[in-house]
Amino acid sequence: MLTEPRTEPPTGDADDALGADAAIDFDGFYYAHFRPLTVQLCAYVGDLQQAEELVQEAFCRAYARWRRVSGYDDPLAWVRRVAWNLATSRFRKLRTIAAHARRQRPVHVDGPSPDRVVLTAALSLLPERHRRAVVLHHLADLTVAEIARQEGVAEGTVKSWLHRGRVALAQTLADPAELRGTTNGGVR
Repeated sequence: MLTEPRTEPPTGDADDALGADAAIDFDGFYYAHFRPLTVQLCAYVGDLQQAEELVQEAFCRAYARWRRVSGYDDPLAWVRRVAWNLATSRFRKLRTIAAHARRQRPVHVDGPSPDRVVLTAALSLLPERHRRAVVLHHLADLTVAEIARQEGVAEGTVKSWLHRGRVALAQTLADPAELRGTTNGGVR
């Protein structure tokens, strides 16, 4: 009589879960067919390690349903079909990934120009609030009102930060000796 596989994990060892005869039958079945099935799948997928993983997964699925699978006319055909289905699923996933990768165009980005490196180093010397105001205003094109709203301060405060940041940048860029104390592109 065939029964449905358990839905909860078995408690105890395999002999308790499947009965001593079923565990021995599965072990013998596994040892007799694992290597030949792996060789077949290796020829199909072209990679021994991947074939071993697929066959192992197929046998794990057979073990979970062994009472039912062992009653089939050809349990090996069931395990083989599961392994081949797993390989096909893996091929589909890899094909989807490859198609996505082909659609992505590699973007070559040149390294920063010497002026950009000097500017980044000079910005790193500014106090954080001044630096943030200068970057948001000049690089992110935010207005003084937008920066004030984002930072939660008055517009006059933002104007003050911008003025002080610009003055400090002008002094630093006029005297490059001040940048020698920075490393890693301006990060101290």
